[in-house]
Amino acid sequence: MRGLSLQATPGVDWADVADWWAAWGKPISIVLIVVGAFLAYWIVKAVIGRVVHEVVTGVKRRADVADTEALSHSPLAQVRIVQRTRAMGSVLNTILAWVIAVFAAILVLGALGVNPGSLVALAGFLGAAAGVGAQGVIRDFLNGLFMVFEDQLGIGDVVDLGEASGVVESVGIRVTQVRDVNGTLWYVRNGEIVRVGNKSQGWARVLLDQAVPYDADVDAVEQRLLDVATRMSEEAEWTSRIIDKPETWGIESVSAEAVVLRLVVKTRASAKDDVARELRRRVKAGLDDLGVTLPSLQKVVVQGLDGTAKGKA
Repeated sequence: MRGLSLQATPGVDWADVADWWAAWGKPISIVLIVVGAFLAYWIVKAVIGRVVHEVVTGVKRRADVADTEALSHSPLAQVRIVQRTRAMGSVLNTILAWVIAVFAAILVLGALGVNPGSLVALAGFLGAAAGVGAQGVIRDFLNGLFMVFEDQLGIGDVVDLGEASGVVESVGIRVTQVRDVNGTLWYVRNGEIVRVGNKSQGWARVLLDQAVPYDADVDAVEQRLLDVATRMSEEAEWTSRIIDKPETWGIESVSAEAVVLRLVVKTRASAKDDVARELRRRVKAGLDDLGVTLPSLQKVVVQGLDGTAKGKA
């Protein structure tokens, strides 16, 4: 037992150490708690980032591609894994940041001498006072979680959220960020999202309604449209983007000016716009070769609220 007595330790004035700790103990404890909280968040964020990176890298390795954009040529399930993993990583980062912040705040209050009973009473009082105001935050939080875990949207998806549509850049527990085609970044509260139109899941369909003169040979034009689309679908550049044989659905409408024929091409969701643009160009060239002159449409038909068509010259 020799040497264990603090009073007997030579060269150390423990009374001074106690006085110093009484004066500086609380600030030092608070600083250590804050530093520990930042360190814990950094570690958790690094772990989540590593997991997300490993999942994405594994998917790319299995698909034998070098970047996420190239996954568009791989099975759709692999693209969804990448997008969903990144969205879930973003949500988990935000949730854990809040958990660590609350835990650190409780420890700081404890270091300041606030007893646990008072903390519970204070939390109850603040919860009751902010109950009405917190309903919106809770709704945002829950809706954000369900959207991600149900795979309604993911980072990189093209979505229509009603008031805002575009590419999802970030999914948080309260706000989803969507950038539209003009470059505007929209911040949409998750609790205000009542519907999600996801244009990046599964497949899409190009609907090309082509107007031809009323006196044109409808059968010949329809066959030319089908031939143009079929040849395009068989080319190496487009065979991975067009996932089914093109079809013609016949006459869509008839008016004094034109007959409208519908051409349909089923594509991967992310390739719809590219296929549609190229298809229009080729259809135009095909009709030129057939000698078909496109009609001049001078009449606009507006569908009224009562369901009757109203013509305007």
